[in-house]
Amino acid sequence: MVSDELSLFREHKRSNWIRLRTMILLRWVAIAGQIIALIVAQRLYNLQLELGLCYLAVGVSVIGNLIAIFVFPENKRLSESENLLMVMFDLLQLCFLLFLTGGLHNPFAVLVLAPVTVSAAVLPLRSTVVLGATALLLISLLVVFHLPLRTEQGFVLRIPDIFVFGQWTAITIALVFISIYSRRITVEMHSMGDALTATQMALSRAQKLNDLGGVVAAAAHELGTPLATIKLTSAELIEDLDDRPDLQEDARLIRDQADRCRDILRSMGRAGKDDLHMRTAPLSEVIREAAEPHEGRGIQILLEQTPGPDGDPAQPQILRRPEVIHGLRNLIQNAVDFAESSVWVETMWTDDVISIRIVDDGEGFPPHLIGRIGDPFVRRRKTEREVSKRPEYEGMGLGLFIAKTLLERSGAELSFANGSALFARSEGKGNRTGAIVELVWPKSRIVAEPSASPIGENLPFLP
Repeated sequence: MVSDELSLFREHKRSNWIRLRTMILLRWVAIAGQIIALIVAQRLYNLQLELGLCYLAVGVSVIGNLIAIFVFPENKRLSESENLLMVMFDLLQLCFLLFLTGGLHNPFAVLVLAPVTVSAAVLPLRSTVVLGATALLLISLLVVFHLPLRTEQGFVLRIPDIFVFGQWTAITIALVFISIYSRRITVEMHSMGDALTATQMALSRAQKLNDLGGVVAAAAHELGTPLATIKLTSAELIEDLDDRPDLQEDARLIRDQADRCRDILRSMGRAGKDDLHMRTAPLSEVIREAAEPHEGRGIQILLEQTPGPDGDPAQPQILRRPEVIHGLRNLIQNAVDFAESSVWVETMWTDDVISIRIVDDGEGFPPHLIGRIGDPFVRRRKTEREVSKRPEYEGMGLGLFIAKTLLERSGAELSFANGSALFARSEGKGNRTGAIVELVWPKSRIVAEPSASPIGENLPFLP
């Protein structure tokens, strides 16, 4: 079950906050570059620039940085709107400098890409679209509106109009392509990070439950002897205190409370002892445990066992690893969610491998998504039939991703297919034309060592 994990990641939207200090450092680098470019243009190439306005534009950035440093704490993180305003200011300041220095005739016009790339990497889609549209509008205006670059002799430095058009086209294409590319990579990284976090949470929860059972069993085992001693001593006191009814009543109370503690530990330790002493279990029992939460949902879950041609007729004893049980449970849940009436869990073992195949009689996996099964947050448009049948279901692929990750960690290889390609609607096989998930383990990765045995021995309570 991954309902807890899904609730954490259902709204897959991030504010993508970054530190104000990071933006300040990046702006200092930009300011230094702008000052160096102005000095070189004036001193080395003797270009006639509107230096007052140019240094005014740079000075505004310096003042903005100084205000941010002294007014806000060093560890401040920017919200989405604050981040957008910071990047928008940098874009407007850069375009103003380009307006003063030749527009698209200035080779530094390509730097317009920098703010948009930052936006695509750290801001949500809405902010990225706003910034990209603004950048596209500004570079389009710079084609026509700009102050020309002039040499010391008064010559205007300009490139042919066809090159200006080429510069505008290249920057426009780069704005769109780099934005989409950066956005896609960032979303992929965040999705994978969220999904891996959910996987760790699922495994941690299963492991804690397993450990808790062991702790309860250990407590029941260790407390058995002192409770038996208390009970025996209180019984002797009851016999010796016939002439002291008040003290005899206290001794009876001690005995009754010892019996109560014994009963509580027995009830609590029953599941714990199962976990402690059944670290290994027959393959069919592990599958039944994984399928148990979904048996009362109106779908028939059928277990079939078949030894391979060179396998031992007796089914193998496998390790009851939490990741195996949790992963199988997720796969069975997915099959039950989409089955019409039945789900088949087929097991087969040989001397080398153990395989489990989960098949349902539903409509199967969407053919165009089979290659992406196991990726987190895979969304697709649901058909009207699916909406009417399961209006509450909002599959994002996270459950299958968790199951796949956990099972692969245990050594399994997973493959996904549709049953219509493998089974015919014939007697004996049933209507197994839905989705198929096949798991194959090397036997050495999942079968318990023959020497494995439960730890310790539970001593019986004394009467």
